[in-house]
Amino acid sequence: MIFLFGPTGVGKTALLKRLFSTNYSVINADSKQIYRHLNIGSAKPSNELMAQIPHYLIDIKEPYEPFSVGEFVKLADEAHCEIVSKGRIPIVCGGTAYYFKHFYYGLPTSPKSNPEVRKLVAQKVKERGLEWAHRELQRVDPLSAEKIHPADRYRLTRALEVYEETGKPLSDFSLPTKAREGVNPLIIGLYRDKDELLERLEERVEEMFNDGLEEEIERLFQMGAKKEWPAMQGIGYREFCIARENPSMGRRDIAHLIVRNSRQYAKRQMTFFKSLPNVNWVHPDEEDKIISLLNRGDNS
Repeated sequence: MIFLFGPTGVGKTALLKRLFSTNYSVINADSKQIYRHLNIGSAKPSNELMAQIPHYLIDIKEPYEPFSVGEFVKLADEAHCEIVSKGRIPIVCGGTAYYFKHFYYGLPTSPKSNPEVRKLVAQKVKERGLEWAHRELQRVDPLSAEKIHPADRYRLTRALEVYEETGKPLSDFSLPTKAREGVNPLIIGLYRDKDELLERLEERVEEMFNDGLEEEIERLFQMGAKKEWPAMQGIGYREFCIARENPSMGRRDIAHLIVRNSRQYAKRQMTFFKSLPNVNWVHPDEEDKIISLLNRGDNS
C-alpha cells in the first residue's frame, strides 16, 4: 500500500497520470471529491483518468449528506481489501489530513454519536453561527479549538457534541499512537516551496473559473444548496456562500478568498503530514526518485 499526499495544488493528480497508470488503484482521501456534483471546485479526477486508474470513494455521497471519518476508515478498508484481491496496489491519495491520520492510527476512543444530542448541538450552531461555535469550543476544549478550523462546521459540531454528551473535552479521548495492524504503507509526501505553491494555487483557481466553477456553484444553489450542507463548507464552495450573503463581492474577490483560504489550508496540511513517521519527501518533478521508492519492494 502507498500513501501519496501533499498540500492542495502540489500536483498529486498529475503525478498519478504520469507514474501510476498500470497495476494501481486509488482510494480517494479528499473530503470534497466524495461528493457528487462537486467536480470543478474539488479538482476531481477526469473520467478519462478514472477509466485508466480505478478510483474508489469518489462520488459516493450527495452534497447534503454528512460523511464521518469513521465512515471513511470503514470504506477505505473495504476498498483496500478489494483492490488487493484483484492483484493491484492500493494508493491512498488526497490531501485531507485527518483521513490519513485515522486510516493510519485508527479512530480515537471518543463515544459514538448520539443522534439526539447531535441534533440539539447542530441546531445551536445553526442559530448562533460558526463564530459562536468556535468560541464555545475554545471555552470548553481549547486544545481541540486550536486544531479545528473556525469554518469546519462538522468537526466543531462533533467536538461540542462530545462535550455535551460526556462532560469531557474531545481532546481527553486519546488517539492511538501506533499504526493499525496491517497498515504499513510506503509514504510519499509531495512538496513545493512556498512561492511555487502560491503561484500554482493562483493558476489553479483561475483555471477553475475558466472551466465553469461559477456555473457549477449555480447548479448547486438551484439544487437547494445551503452553507450548512457539508459539501458547501469546503474551500472553493464556501466562498460562494459568503459572496451570496455579500452581494458586493465580485469574481475577483471570491477568487482571492479561495486562494487565501487554500494557502492557509496548505500550511495546516503540511503541519500534520510532517508529523507522520517515515515520510519520503519528494518534489513532484523528481520522478526518478519516486520510481526508485516504488521499486523498493512489494507495496501491496
